[in-house]
Amino acid sequence: MRTLTVVCPVFDEEEVVPAFHVELSRVLAGLEGRWSASVLYVVDRGTDRTLALLRGLAAVEPSVRVLALSSHFGQQASLLAGLDHCDADAVVMMDGDLQHPPALIPELLAAHERGYDVVYTVREDTPDIPFLKRSGARWFYRLLNAISDTPIHEGAADFRLVSRRVVEVFQRSIRERGLFLRGLFVWVGFPSCAVRFRAGARRAGRTKYSLGRMLRFGVAGVVAFSRVPIRAAALAGLLVSGLGLLAGVFAVWGWLRQGSPQAWSVALAIFGLVSGAQLLFLGFLGEYLGAVLDEVRARPPYVVEERINL
Repeated sequence: MRTLTVVCPVFDEEEVVPAFHVELSRVLAGLEGRWSASVLYVVDRGTDRTLALLRGLAAVEPSVRVLALSSHFGQQASLLAGLDHCDADAVVMMDGDLQHPPALIPELLAAHERGYDVVYTVREDTPDIPFLKRSGARWFYRLLNAISDTPIHEGAADFRLVSRRVVEVFQRSIRERGLFLRGLFVWVGFPSCAVRFRAGARRAGRTKYSLGRMLRFGVAGVVAFSRVPIRAAALAGLLVSGLGLLAGVFAVWGWLRQGSPQAWSVALAIFGLVSGAQLLFLGFLGEYLGAVLDEVRARPPYVVEERINL
């Protein structure tokens, strides 16, 4: 019998974890006879009783495993921690808030049994998703695909199945600090396919992805998979400098011929344009230098405080 581990990162989800576990257990029970399934909850340190609830579940269900991190390292690091502690033939990664439907797991396994090492999911838009969030995500993926050599499906989610040999690549080789897993699972290659789904409604609690976190996540994706902003900085600097030179020549020529002081407004406008471009691209360069600094520091992506049933 083949083995399956479902990795679920959780952060302050005490209101929804019990309902999620009941639904997940029902789906995994339907796999008996073909798959020996376990669940690994990775607890990103929060402020509620999520860890206490999972300790209780693990005490009565040996197939429930818990990995408690020592601090709040974020969802991507939590997923990596889950992968590092898996030895199953297949691993399903999903959120524990019921927006990733457990009922989709048999379909992911069926695709894996047809020979796919990576079975990723693509979220379909629903009316309850705010317009700005839908359009922002759509344009982000279009921009990222335009400037990156690693294509990422628009609407791709961190709900996927990966085979044992893909997991081993991450365990042995990929130890990046600025993780963008949606891109990394494409980058490693291997046969892959997509399964579409509609996100379920959050039954309790609140989303942990604020606008600021989504923006940081997007910047991490661009920095991890594109060097276009750095190249654009050099090109834009050359272009703006050329425009500034032409505007300066025009301003001096107008001053000498017509005595018009309005030419200086052109020079001031160009000065503002150049300064703005410099500040913008210094920001881009700062992001890349920050990513390099994180790698040089070589701090671990996460630290484990407690292991239960592992």
